[in-house]
Amino acid sequence: MKIFDDIQKIFEEKFGAAENLQKYFSPGRVNLIGEHTDYNAGNVFPCAISLGTYALVAPRKDNKTRVYSMNLADKGVIEFEMNGLKYDRAYDWANYIAGVVAIFEQAGYKSSHGFDMVLYGTLPAGAGLSSSASLEVLMSVILNENFNFGIDMVEMVKFSQKAENEFVGMNCGIMDQFAVGMGKKDCAILLDCNTLKYRYSPVKLEGCSIVITNTNKPHSLVTSAYNERRRQCDHALSEVQKVKPDLKGWGELTNEEFEELQQNITDPIERLRARHAVHENQRTLEAVAALEKNDIKRFGELMHDSHVSLCEDYDVTGVELDTLAELAWTVEGCIGSRMTGAGFGGSTVSIVKNSAIEEFKKVLHDGYTKKIGYEPSFYVADISDGTHKISD
Repeated sequence: MKIFDDIQKIFEEKFGAAENLQKYFSPGRVNLIGEHTDYNAGNVFPCAISLGTYALVAPRKDNKTRVYSMNLADKGVIEFEMNGLKYDRAYDWANYIAGVVAIFEQAGYKSSHGFDMVLYGTLPAGAGLSSSASLEVLMSVILNENFNFGIDMVEMVKFSQKAENEFVGMNCGIMDQFAVGMGKKDCAILLDCNTLKYRYSPVKLEGCSIVITNTNKPHSLVTSAYNERRRQCDHALSEVQKVKPDLKGWGELTNEEFEELQQNITDPIERLRARHAVHENQRTLEAVAALEKNDIKRFGELMHDSHVSLCEDYDVTGVELDTLAELAWTVEGCIGSRMTGAGFGGSTVSIVKNSAIEEFKKVLHDGYTKKIGYEPSFYVADISDGTHKISD
């Protein structure tokens, strides 16, 4: 694989020649529908994608790990010890990797040596395609493989999420890490985030492709309104639990049940947030059922409704994402389009007829650039397997 030839040259420049070089790939993810439902005990429908993180790794004899990202060359080589790790701003992006080492150690899985690692990512930074989860699950698999911990992938997914929640301080749900770790080629995953029950659903897009459009708006989830949305949903839930104490999360309610209970939420903004969580969960279940009946038209309509709800009830889109979605809806060959990821920038996901992809790109490029002042980027993505070691 040519990409590893290029990575190996950089590896030898930074760390010298090494024996026992190991190759890994960890995908990004795109969520087809079911946004901001994962931490609300709802269902999501993501898939792993062919864009992701490639890693060339060599075990060291001491306790030090040295990491270098070809995408962040200005950050240089970042070093840390493999035991007793705490979040350190000096580690910069490598905190996502260090955090996994720390969580493994807390769970009793102590690393006995470090690594030299060079990474190369094809995921655009800040695009909302889970570059952080890609790194976290990658490190989990590297540790598990090298130290024979024997941990199954679902447990590694939980460790990876915990690293982001507790070490990095981003209060994300489990969807990103689950999709990255458990991805399966040509399938999306219907995941109940309340129970972690899941099933694979084949994605048959005869004559269509998944097109990801990046707003190219810089954003940071940790400093965004993401954690605020989660607090709003949790507070609204606590009010409803006073009259329905057995309710564990918004994903347990039907739309009709929510209509009966919503008057218990005192803040009208929090009522909108909860309404989105409930309705989006139901939309997700309906969308998967439509896809499994090959009703791609209905799936596209539900993608549209999802974006509108994320805009009007959850307020996480913004002018950039709204512009891309609204332009996409005007293209005849576009089946459906919506923001994907947490919002506040990032990307849209669209299902587009292959015959209309070039027109789709032109309409969105020209309209977006004229209104926003800079260009979007486009990626046609295949659905990929989850994080894995690559054998020659």
